Amino acid sequence: MVVLEEKIWFWLLLVIPAILLLYFAFLFWQRRTRKKFASSQMLRYLAPNRSSFKAALKLSILLLAIASLIMALVNPKMGTKMKTVKREGLDIVFAIDVSKSMDAEDIAPSRLEKSKQLVSQILNSLASDRIGIIAYAGGAFPQLPITTDYSAARMFLQSLNTDMISSQGTAISDAIELSTTYFDDEQQTNRVLFIISDGEDHEGNVDDITKEAAKKGIRIFTIGVGTEKGGPIPIKRNGIVQNYKKDMQGETVITKLNPGTLEEIAKAANGEYIDGRVTADVVEKVQEELENIEKSEFEAKQFADYESHFQWFLGLALALLFLDIFILQRATSWLQKLNLFNENKKEKHEEAA
Repeated sequence: MVVLEEKIWFWLLLVIPAILLLYFAFLFWQRRTRKKFASSQMLRYLAPNRSSFKAALKLSILLLAIASLIMALVNPKMGTKMKTVKREGLDIVFAIDVSKSMDAEDIAPSRLEKSKQLVSQILNSLASDRIGIIAYAGGAFPQLPITTDYSAARMFLQSLNTDMISSQGTAISDAIELSTTYFDDEQQTNRVLFIISDGEDHEGNVDDITKEAAKKGIRIFTIGVGTEKGGPIPIKRNGIVQNYKKDMQGETVITKLNPGTLEEIAKAANGEYIDGRVTADVVEKVQEELENIEKSEFEAKQFADYESHFQWFLGLALALLFLDIFILQRATSWLQKLNLFNENKKEKHEEAA
């Protein structure tokens, strides 16, 4: 497994296109200036050993050296072996509503973005727990199986959007049913499901599914995102609001938080409903609830003994810069004999003309 220790240095890669842009601008200026000074045929006689190939080669070597230096700063590390460690924690699954109503902006920046912020902050408060992610709208779909890889969880979390599931609705029952398949029966960890939703338009028999989940030892906590006053559902194109969703009568649809449904689900599965408006309060409440749940021991595999490999990139950069010193701008005799760019033929043609 490869880990990039200092990813922030990747920003320096922007230097490469900037250098290329300056180089091509310089070539353009150089060509215009030479045309004012003398004709192409005369320039060849004045500077017979000038090589455009060598200039391009030196630039390529310089850019490769810069890229190698940046990679050395990033410091790639490679795990040399895996070890199994025992941890104590919970199995936690986040079921996140990605239906179109979650685009409503009655809670800033939108219900879905607020949901992602809440889950991200909850992840920051966790330590040794295993986590999974489910996305649901008209149906439920697995996004991330139970894992201890929090960085992967954040990556999948940020990719959630309301266009990822074509069937619309809020099938909370499907999300609960899918979550039951996430937990490993062989490792009897205590199981928690967080449902983050506005609670609107739920489909299916939620009561039966919730009770079945409770029998399997799954505690369900619900987090309501939105306001009871509600707001319209924006229709966006390239991030810009074009219109708002309307009903059959042409009236703007107002979507509202339905805490009643979420409260019933949480109560039936030995959990609790949490108001999702204030992020700090949500994280504090979640921490409090999780601390009161007995932790179970489980095994997890992780890479150990990471070794830095920056020295290879640093060595390559120095070697390229050293090589650049010995490459001159003028053409060499053997390169002229190779006639890579058919230059001799061009010169003969011009002389004939």
